[in-house]
Amino acid sequence: MQNQLIWQLKKFDELSTKEVYEILRLRSEVFVVEQACVFLDMDNLDFDSHHLQGRVDGNLVAYVRILPPGLAYAEPSIGRVITSPAHRKVGAGIELMEKAVEKTISLYGKVPIMIGAQLYLKKFYEKFGFRKCSDVYMEDGIEHIKMIREV
Repeated sequence: MQNQLIWQLKKFDELSTKEVYEILRLRSEVFVVEQACVFLDMDNLDFDSHHLQGRVDGNLVAYVRILPPGLAYAEPSIGRVITSPAHRKVGAGIELMEKAVEKTISLYGKVPIMIGAQLYLKKFYEKFGFRKCSDVYMEDGIEHIKMIREV
């Protein structure tokens, strides 16, 4: 990674108004505009989640939310995995997932972690120990699979 990513993990109530705006803007930029997917991103799961932000020179370039067990799945889960288009292919996504797994374990212990992954990213998530555990399903017009990282 050419520029050092600075990581912050915060609960929703700890986020500043500016941080919430930056997170929602980045999620909209990629999930709605780039992927041409009309869906309601604000699904009420943010309030009970932790938000991992990766910043370069103060700018948000990588993000995930970490959901507690029982919110989306029985297991803790990682979702809304995103890197800004300008920071792809330089290792930001890899560092993001490494940090996300590390932070999930620090929050919830060494337990299985679930993700709902876009199918085309299956090989990417396998690098972090996730394996497919469902059939392909459609979510917001995009093929997805559930993947789990066992202990």
